[in-house]
Amino acid sequence: MNIKLVITLILIGLAAIFIIQNVTVVEIHFLFWKLSMSRSLFMIFLLLTGIAAGWLAHSYHIHRKRP
Repeated sequence: MNIKLVITLILIGLAAIFIIQNVTVVEIHFLFWKLSMSRSLFMIFLLLTGIAAGWLAHSYHIHRKRP
């Protein structure tokens, strides 16, 4: 069996376990907004937001270094 396939299947399994264990609906309050979503969806949203912020900060840093 291909090692990439095994790793992919393990990661899919771990993601499924994570989603199953975090289906509780949470309520998020920010200023005057109120939002309800599952905990796993909120955590994935935060992860993607952090990745985007890091990517933007890195590209800004690289752009500022160029003469």
